[in-house]
Amino acid sequence: MSVLPLVFTSGWASGVNAYAVVLLLGVFGVFGATGLSDDVPETLQRPEVLVVAGVLFLCEAVADKVPYVDSAWDSVHTVVRPVAGAWVGALLAGQSGSLNDVVAGLVGGSTALASHAVKAGTRMAVNTSPEPFSNIAVSLAEDLGVAGIVSFAIFHPEAAAVIAGTLLVAGLAVLYFLISRIRRFRRRRAQRREERRLAASPPA
Repeated sequence: MSVLPLVFTSGWASGVNAYAVVLLLGVFGVFGATGLSDDVPETLQRPEVLVVAGVLFLCEAVADKVPYVDSAWDSVHTVVRPVAGAWVGALLAGQSGSLNDVVAGLVGGSTALASHAVKAGTRMAVNTSPEPFSNIAVSLAEDLGVAGIVSFAIFHPEAAAVIAGTLLVAGLAVLYFLISRIRRFRRRRAQRREERRLAASPPA
């Protein structure tokens, strides 16, 4: 069976929360879940990998729910998430032997980059709201979505890939309409930086 649907889905999920993807796949592999669990690479099942992924997942779970901190976290992970998507994709392909690992890395990495752009852009728009509850709600929805789709992909990879693809297209469409709000957010942030700089400058 081709592992491409799982690579695509894990790539999409990595763009939202890469640590959750590594943690979930590793746990499924360790506990021998049915479906494609036999194709979960041993690298993802190693205790040290699971511990690191778990700790970083907890860090992201907190940072991702704090206004403006979430956008700073997203900026740092602009490289991390696509690299993680490519790494997981290449591991999955190498384990199954049904897909070239370079191709899998490209699919996983590019899909992760696209979904990361949707996540980061959406968070910028959400941060224009003065209350913090929107961030918490969006973050919880992302966490549950990643957990649900990755778990579903283990047992039904093709169907999960269709769902992930639909969410990606829908997210890109929403992001297009949020561009103006994101631009306002950036202008507001630049204005705040300028105000802080002027306040810190000694009087002439």
